[in-house]
Amino acid sequence: MSLTVAVQMDPIDRINIAGDTTFALMLEAAARGHRLFYYTPDKLSLLEGTVVAQAAPISVRDVKGDHFTLEAERRLDLASVDVVLLRQDPPFDLAYITSTHLLELLPPEVLVVNDPASVRNAPEKLFVMQFPQFMPATLITRNKSAIQAFLAEYGEVVMKPLHGHGGAAVFKVTRDDPNFGSLYDLFAATFKEPWVVQRFLPQVVQGDKRIILVDGVAAGAVNRVPAKNDIRSNMVRGGAAAAAEFTPREKDICETIGPELKRRGLVLVGIDVIDGHLTEINVTSPTGIRAIRNLGGPDLAVNVWDAIDARLATRRPAMASI
Repeated sequence: MSLTVAVQMDPIDRINIAGDTTFALMLEAAARGHRLFYYTPDKLSLLEGTVVAQAAPISVRDVKGDHFTLEAERRLDLASVDVVLLRQDPPFDLAYITSTHLLELLPPEVLVVNDPASVRNAPEKLFVMQFPQFMPATLITRNKSAIQAFLAEYGEVVMKPLHGHGGAAVFKVTRDDPNFGSLYDLFAATFKEPWVVQRFLPQVVQGDKRIILVDGVAAGAVNRVPAKNDIRSNMVRGGAAAAAEFTPREKDICETIGPELKRRGLVLVGIDVIDGHLTEINVTSPTGIRAIRNLGGPDLAVNVWDAIDARLATRRPAMASI
């Protein structure tokens, strides 16, 4: 059945289609005959209690430099669509949080992927703390003495802002690092939120595995290997992608967290695992779908739309009985 799909995302003319997960989802939607609308987060509004967007019908094609065509923008009542893809990238700031509040006002027959309330209530570096049995030792704080005590215990740590993204401002710090005081001052002046301080995992040089879960089920993985002389494996920071399989430990992680992801309406999730340790659960705009397919893996955009169809099928009979 053809659906009407609104995509809330960053400017489409700036994306790299070779690796963009949102674009992969749009291509699969178009292949299924769905009608697509596109808008950026700043075009979302609440008008007399109605959630609307200044949106444009869009067609997409997998052609570099010619990957989309937009029609004229129009006011789109989001209550009239079947699916909203909430896909803008972080930062997860007050603007992002506000958009989740607006999308949460949509009627229940409109499926927002991922669920906006769950996106808001599952910050990626905090939600993961609900599964400490899988994590390296981790401290979340702004307190200098707490960080120093943690450093004294573990010797080498990674420091990063709690709501950071894309590998920005990630630092390795050692117990006797002469730069720690300056780094602390820099973080204190730059970031208002607490910071994540995590025991350093030396095996990161072998890769930081991104595992994609679709409606709570592990569906594919890509290993991201940091560039030489860098601890950050993010592909936007020079990390190299390699094909990957699931280890027994990773299967255990996914089977444990999967039911909670599904319960929260987090249809598309990317978790990060280093040497068998869970470090992040990414729910805002997880990536990796195209990298997995480019390395010979499955096209997980198909899995995502199958999961969306299944969720819509369970909603519609319930709505018809009201």
